[in-house]
Amino acid sequence: MSSTSEATKNDKAWEHLFNKYRILQNVEQNGCFEITAAKINEFREARLMTKFDHKINLPKIFAENNLAILPVTRGSYVISNFEAYKDFQELDTQIHSVSFPEHIQSINYENITSESMAINCAFVANILSDFLEEEDLLPTVSGRMSSNSFSFQIWNTASNTNIPIYVTNSQIEIDGGYEGLHSLSIIEAKNFISDDFLIRQLYYPYRLWSNNVTKKVRPIFLVYSNGIFSLYEYEFKNLSHYNSLVLIKHRNYSIESVEISLDDILEVFNQAETTHEPAIPFPQADSFKRVINLCELLSENDMTREEITTNYAFDPRQTNYYTDAGRYLGLIEKRYKNKIPTYSLSDECRKILRLKYKSRQLSFINLILKHKVFKEVLRRHLEYGEMPPKHEIVEIMKKSNLYNVGSESTYAIRASTVSGWVNWILELQR
Repeated sequence: MSSTSEATKNDKAWEHLFNKYRILQNVEQNGCFEITAAKINEFREARLMTKFDHKINLPKIFAENNLAILPVTRGSYVISNFEAYKDFQELDTQIHSVSFPEHIQSINYENITSESMAINCAFVANILSDFLEEEDLLPTVSGRMSSNSFSFQIWNTASNTNIPIYVTNSQIEIDGGYEGLHSLSIIEAKNFISDDFLIRQLYYPYRLWSNNVTKKVRPIFLVYSNGIFSLYEYEFKNLSHYNSLVLIKHRNYSIESVEISLDDILEVFNQAETTHEPAIPFPQADSFKRVINLCELLSENDMTREEITTNYAFDPRQTNYYTDAGRYLGLIEKRYKNKIPTYSLSDECRKILRLKYKSRQLSFINLILKHKVFKEVLRRHLEYGEMPPKHEIVEIMKKSNLYNVGSESTYAIRASTVSGWVNWILELQR
C-alpha cells in the first residue's frame, strides 16, 4: 500500500507493521496473525491503533485486504479475515414520546453530550424499563473489567469457514448494565450515527456475564442523536458463535415533542430568503442526520480532520465532505492551527443546538432552503408528489450558480445530496 495525502497516522503505522512482520503473508499461510501491544507500540500507541468500532475506521491496509482485528488477551490481538461487524437495521421508524421527572435537576435532557449521560437520561425517563419490559430495573455493572476466558467460532471470509478464537482475560468495557427480575441487560452506547458496529462490543460482555448470572443476558445497543434515543436489542442464537446475533427489537424514543406538520415546513419554505452561494464546495453528504450529528460532536470540542476521522464513523474523504457540508450551511467553521485544519461550530449553530427539538429542526430546514437549489427541488417534490428525477435536479443545479461544480459526473453525484436533504425535510412530518 502506498501512502497518500488521505492516509491517517494509523494507516501509516499499520503499513510499517505489515511490512516489518509480513502480516499479509502470515495471514495467507496460517489463517491469522497474532501481534502484541508491545510490537504495535514500536510505531504508535496500541490503544490508538486497535480501536476500530466501525468498519469504516479500519486502516487502509485492513480494508483493502478484508481484514479485522480482535483482542485476545490484555496485551495481544489477532488479525484475520474476520466478519467482525454488523450493519444496523431499522425495524421501527415511529418515535415514542416519554416524559422526564420534573424533580430531576442534575440531568439536562436538552443538552446530552456523552454516552454515559444518554444512558442515565434513558434510565431516569423510563425509556430503558419501557424498552426492556422489565420490573424493578436497577443499574448494576459498568466500567472496565476482565473478560475471563472463553473460546468462540467466527466466520472467516477468506476460507468461508468458521475458525476458533481463544480469549484469556481481555479487557472489556460496559457502558451500562441494568438488572431486573428476569434479565441483565448489557448496554453499549454511542452518541454518533454509524452504519454498523463492532460485534465484539456486545459479544465479549455477553460471554462474561452469561457465565456469571443465571438470568438471561440481553445485549442492547443505544444510539443518541438530535433528541432521539434509538435502542436495539440483539440475541446471540448460539452462545459460542460470534456471528450468530440477530436483531429482535428496535424502538425510537424522544423526551421532547417531535410533532412537525407539513404546514410547519411550508411556513419555513415561504419565509426562507434566498442567499448567495458561498465559495465552498457544494455538499456531497447525503445524510443530513449525520451533518447534524457532526455538529453535536463539535459542540463540546473543536477537532482536527484526523480526530474526526479516527474517533467517529467517517473515513478521511467523508470527513471532508461532511465538514464542508456544515461550512456550506454556516454551521461549521474551518481554521488552521499550526497548518492543521481544525473545525469548530459557528455561533449560529450553537444557538440552534440549544433550541428544543421542533425549533431546532425548523432552523436547520431554514438554512437549507435559503439555497435556491434545495428550495426549488422541494417545491417540485410538493408539486409532483414525488422526488423530481435526477436529470431535472441536475438542471436546477446548473441554474443555481453553484461554486466549482464543473463536470456532468460531479453534478450527478451531488444531486443525491439534494434529494437526500429534501427527503430528510419531508420525513420530519409526524
